[in-house]
Amino acid sequence: MFSAFSSIDYHSIRAATPTESAVKRLDGIGHVLSDLDISGIQTQDDVNRTLWTLDAANKCVRAVLAEFRTQPGTEQLARKSRYLIDLIERARDEVVSFQVRDTVLS
Repeated sequence: MFSAFSSIDYHSIRAATPTESAVKRLDGIGHVLSDLDISGIQTQDDVNRTLWTLDAANKCVRAVLAEFRTQPGTEQLARKSRYLIDLIERARDEVVSFQVRDTVLS
């Protein structure tokens, strides 16, 4: 779901403005999330760890948006933030439905 971020070259990106810095932070959050393997969830600990990671990422995205909301170019930040938050919510729903489905089957 987050694999779109795995092809970004993070070392070559230099932030010249605060908005670019915020975008770089959001891209970094997406990069971390690209390593999540929801299909590999097997235990309740896996579910808990994945939900914790998604919740932490959500908070980070919102913190970046709040920190940079007064900067020029916030429309781009808002779009990128909303995109990440939507992906996080969909992934969270998938994990929760996996958890519910597994509970029902057990």
